[in-house]
Amino acid sequence: MVTPENHAVSFVLYHYFPHGGLQQDFLKTALACQRLGYAVSVYTTRWEGQRPEGFVIHQMPVNGSTNHRRMVNFQQAILAEKKAGDLLLIGFNKMAGLDIYFASDTCYRKKGLTERSWLYRLTPRYKIFEQLERAVFGHESSSHALVLTQRQVMDFQTHYQTPEERFTLLPPGIARNDYIDKRQSTRDSIRKSLSLSDSDIMLLLVGSRFKTKGLDRAISALAALPEVLQKKTSLVVAGGDKPDGYQRQAEKSGIANQVVFLGARDNVQQLMVAADVLVHPARTESAGMVLVEAIAAGLPVIVTDNCGYAHHVERADAGIVVPAGPYQQKQLNTAVQMMVGSGSLDYWQQQGLRYAAEMDLYSLHEQAAQIIDQHFKQRYS
Repeated sequence: MVTPENHAVSFVLYHYFPHGGLQQDFLKTALACQRLGYAVSVYTTRWEGQRPEGFVIHQMPVNGSTNHRRMVNFQQAILAEKKAGDLLLIGFNKMAGLDIYFASDTCYRKKGLTERSWLYRLTPRYKIFEQLERAVFGHESSSHALVLTQRQVMDFQTHYQTPEERFTLLPPGIARNDYIDKRQSTRDSIRKSLSLSDSDIMLLLVGSRFKTKGLDRAISALAALPEVLQKKTSLVVAGGDKPDGYQRQAEKSGIANQVVFLGARDNVQQLMVAADVLVHPARTESAGMVLVEAIAAGLPVIVTDNCGYAHHVERADAGIVVPAGPYQQKQLNTAVQMMVGSGSLDYWQQQGLRYAAEMDLYSLHEQAAQIIDQHFKQRYS
């Protein structure tokens, strides 16, 4: 009989790097499987950063002049591996052959139909990525999808008529913030490193894709603040994207010294404890784990309503949710001004802390591992 001790679960992701949200979901889920006793095998084209102990990492060389063509070739290589080794495949990118797909992304077909022109839908890129998505959610597939929000279920069912039983809705999966109980000392230390006083207002934006996360929108909102508020407000940006264009935007707006780019950081928990407001005016976001992390840290949130986890902000009454469609910069400007100038930050902070104490915001990856364990036992017992 095959058991966890003599058989691996196999994870598939196109590219691993330490600070991506999808990559973090993969790593935490794989580690949770490892704690259940499974050997972990990983198939990827590229691995950056530390290699966890016990992981067997297969780097698959794939060719192609475009990203979508390389994805097709990656899929073909994975299907060959599955056929040769009878693998249980858990994928973090959409492709054929997956037993379980961890849906950390939005519905690509919906985006193509609602946010792009008909010309875009004629491109090879659209056709290939739509085919990869259909391979997971279409009628001919048996892949089971682990989803983060009910909105994802609705979108995939609308476009692919995927049966309800092929979805499992997971709770959020954040780590508990170790710095809440030493809030003031952490706040003092972080702010000193940023040359900010305790009375300065610190806006925080976290994300590795600045355009997607709406950094340009956040800079515009800072620039639109009344002078008396603007002078004591800074926007601190933690993320690994290129800052050049956004630095130029800040310079043109006369606030270059108030927009601080930290690059990718490992101390986001401390930054959240030190900040006054998380600003997350994203253009698209299937979930947005950073929103739940902020709520649990007692950090008030401003977010666009197209983010999957924006409903947690509303339920907690832990901030302001701004309409995303059609997006209006004035609404974000008003929300930022209202929040930083209202004197009510303590209220939103306490609401977030209360919500985090009452709700399960932590068990996503453990529950995902339990579902993988169930599928493994069904397959091999």
